[in-house]
Amino acid sequence: MKRFGSVLWGVVLIAIGVIWTLNATGITEIDIFFRGWWTLFIIIPCFIGLFRDHDKIGNSIGLVIGVALFLAVNDILDFELLARLIVPFILICVGLSIIFKDVLSRKIQDRIKELNKEGLEEYYATFAGQKLDMSNEEFKGCSLNAVFGGIELNLKNAIIKDEKVINTSSIFGGVVITIPEGVNVKVKSTPIFGGVSSRAPIIKGENIPTLYINALCLFGGVEIK
Repeated sequence: MKRFGSVLWGVVLIAIGVIWTLNATGITEIDIFFRGWWTLFIIIPCFIGLFRDHDKIGNSIGLVIGVALFLAVNDILDFELLARLIVPFILICVGLSIIFKDVLSRKIQDRIKELNKEGLEEYYATFAGQKLDMSNEEFKGCSLNAVFGGIELNLKNAIIKDEKVINTSSIFGGVVITIPEGVNVKVKSTPIFGGVSSRAPIIKGENIPTLYINALCLFGGVEIK
């Protein structure tokens, strides 16, 4: 799915480059900056996220808002009415997602609560970046908080026994987690204009080490690879 996103962005950039070239040489007079062109920076990332990210709620909300803004700018929808409805629409969607996700992921949520009772190391990156390497160490879980910054957690060669939890908060920031082979990953996320992108394979069987990712994404994201 990540390949799909890269291809789509590539096609968009090539199309813009071709049109720009044709306009510069006088062959065409296509207006690249059409009315509402800026809404594409909302629509395209959210559309890609529907195929790539683990959680679809935030991307679905963003896609609806992006399309609605495009229609409003082009006088198909009433802009003033749309402006008044955006905030309550977001609140309703987020509330519904929290309710239904809690019902559907009750087992994961309960297990995360149990694991969080063990006490976890806390790491922060605020307006900065931090790289954590747990190679050849026994990983016992942690909390990662990226606020206008980024955190990279490398667990590729870490020792993971039984079940562990990673709590993440990415607020206008990003978290990247590298998972070792032979470890299962289960995700519970609350995305608000953000999301979780996971490339970790699903492993079936008994007595397999499991990492629970408990993610809050507010205009940020978590990448699991």
